[in-house]
Amino acid sequence: MNRDQFKGQWQQCKGELKKQWGQFTDDDLLQIQGDYDKFAGKVKERYGDKKDEVSRWVDQWQSPLQSNADAKKSLVTATVDRRKCRKRSKEK
Repeated sequence: MNRDQFKGQWQQCKGELKKQWGQFTDDDLLQIQGDYDKFAGKVKERYGDKKDEVSRWVDQWQSPLQSNADAKKSLVTATVDRRKCRKRSKEK
């Protein structure tokens, strides 16, 4: 997972993370605050041998969000391009 994406989606992710992986405490989540390195440390501390499984879960959780964000960005770009094209057509 991209560290910037992780930080940007932390507010959404932390609730799901606590539901799915109940060993995280509220204090853990406050300490992490979207910092991937702190997250990785807490995963290792709480889950040890399952750390790869937790990290995969976060990656899978994040993938649909990123796909939706990419789709929205593409839609906005296409809309702006279409408007520019219409404006140029009217100017001619």
